[in-house]
Amino acid sequence: MIHNPGFLLTILAFVAVIGPLVFVHELGHYLVGRWCGVKAEAFSIGFGPEIAAWVDRRGTRWRLAALPLGGYVRFKGDMNAASQTDPKWLEMSAQDRAESFPAKPLWQRAAIVAAGPAINFLFAILILAAFAFLHGESRTPAVAGMVQPGSAAAMAGIQPGDRIVSLNGRAMSTFDDIRLYAQIRPGEPVTILLDRKGQVIEKRGHVGAVSEDDGFGNKFRIGRLGIAPGEPVIEPVSLLRAPVVAIERTGQIIRIMVETLGQVIGGDRSVKELGGPLKIAQVSGQAATLGLESFIFFIALISINLGFINLLPIPMLDGGHLLFYGVEAVQRRPVSPQVQDWAYRSGLALLMTVMLLVTFNDLSSFGLWERLSGLIG
Repeated sequence: MIHNPGFLLTILAFVAVIGPLVFVHELGHYLVGRWCGVKAEAFSIGFGPEIAAWVDRRGTRWRLAALPLGGYVRFKGDMNAASQTDPKWLEMSAQDRAESFPAKPLWQRAAIVAAGPAINFLFAILILAAFAFLHGESRTPAVAGMVQPGSAAAMAGIQPGDRIVSLNGRAMSTFDDIRLYAQIRPGEPVTILLDRKGQVIEKRGHVGAVSEDDGFGNKFRIGRLGIAPGEPVIEPVSLLRAPVVAIERTGQIIRIMVETLGQVIGGDRSVKELGGPLKIAQVSGQAATLGLESFIFFIALISINLGFINLLPIPMLDGGHLLFYGVEAVQRRPVSPQVQDWAYRSGLALLMTVMLLVTFNDLSSFGLWERLSGLIG
């Protein structure tokens, strides 16, 4: 029987997930910035009051702060932790300007900003490559070994032995492709192209919707076609091929993130499904109880998530900075300070709104509001 982790394990697991990933993310910015000759004035893990700090021989202040929900590298010429350019950088001496962030060529600034998300993806790819090398790659054919009576597949006319060629035009190479495609589309219409003994047949139906429990009391509504694979096929993965498999899996995870985010924006998926730091903490503790491999795999997923979120074109995030640099490349001059200031304020307001929303969702998933209403009643 699976038991929920205690409070202490949940906190320790959360710190063990977020702390290293934030460090890795900021280390990407720091290393590429140093390579480009930019001086880092501060490297912070966490926000808020300083718990501990030390200054290295290059003058960088390495600090650990009280709120471990992020971090930042403040380069010379930055006005704040959001890397807004300090207008006073032009008043610096020639030597100081030479090692300031705003003075660097556009491509170097873009490389420094992109390095954070990039190293998060690389970190996850290394973990997934190790798993692929150790456990092999699932290459089970996209063939219905069994069709559950009354399921979405049965109602669509799928029979045992049918090979699923595509779902809504997307090619299905393995059975995992079918599972990943269906699970985020409960109840959605689907056009199924299948191969039955050499004959290509088109079927139409809907993805089934089922409610599943993860063993910790968390219920999820996910999509199911209602077919089971035949004999599982696990192919060994060489050391040279392992990174390729890892990159493919990372791409699959990012595609799922993009599609589910699009469903939320489009109204096809409830915003109540969005989780925040409290939910991550809860799942971190749960993953820790399932063993070291499950916990490490969870870290890889969060690392990909962190890289993906930071690339969203929202001011205050790395993607927002890259958007400004893209505009600068097109118009051959930086975005005006007034526009940047307005964008950063809007981005901060958006991020704060999202944080409040996901925190509300997290507390709702913990049943807080029901317990409060019961006390009031």
